[in-house]
Amino acid sequence: MKTLLSALVHALREELQHYGELLARLDEERECVLRRAPDTLLSAVDAIQQQSAAVQQARSHREDCRRHLAAKLGLPQNSNFGQLVQVLPHDYRPLISALMDENNALLRRVQQRARQNHLLLARSLELMQSFLGTMFQIGHGSTYDQTGSNRLNSAPHALYEAVG
Repeated sequence: MKTLLSALVHALREELQHYGELLARLDEERECVLRRAPDTLLSAVDAIQQQSAAVQQARSHREDCRRHLAAKLGLPQNSNFGQLVQVLPHDYRPLISALMDENNALLRRVQQRARQNHLLLARSLELMQSFLGTMFQIGHGSTYDQTGSNRLNSAPHALYEAVG
């Protein structure tokens, strides 16, 4: 059983490490957008995709470890971590609980940062489309009113009118 417990602890630590690396990649992506560095943005997005795949592998490995340990402890394989921790040896309960809590907290931070980056990228794209629409008189750009609602412009301004 100690082998299975050690494997689960290792898998939880590995998952935590991958979440941390994913958060760092998301920070790099945000910096690329803020610095307006499209070339490095593409490599940052690629790094995020690679790290996301590593996170999925780590999660899958952790789940395998959890299922094996649950089976060894006589629990159903679909038992959650809360149920599993209650039947673990007392020495392992704080460690497993702390690693679960850290993983959950870091996952929430990753999700929050991903949403923030998505909004930032969407806004950048919207501004670029508006700019191109103004430059080439393609369609009508969108603006925001005082309440923050999206409002379509009635007519695009020529570039020299908008600048001067």
